[in-house]
Amino acid sequence: MSMLKREGWLVSRSAASHGAVDVFAARNGEILLVQVKSGRARVKKEELEELIAWGRHSNGVAEVWHFKGKGRLERRRVYGKSGGSG
Repeated sequence: MSMLKREGWLVSRSAASHGAVDVFAARNGEILLVQVKSGRARVKKEELEELIAWGRHSNGVAEVWHFKGKGRLERRRVYGKSGGSG
């Protein structure tokens, strides 16, 4: 969340999230929806479908952020226009 705040996003997280969207962010009329995973965790098919639906219904960008360890972050866009989310 701090990464997004530094980039000027207004950020909120879904407390104790068990849903498809862990982080909601907005900046200059853009919406960013993020599912966060770490280590060996993987996005389940149902989570991915719901995340994409959130992106479609909000006209936003949906991404999966996978923290792989040693400070390495892999960002994967699963729905939305290219560019503009960071």
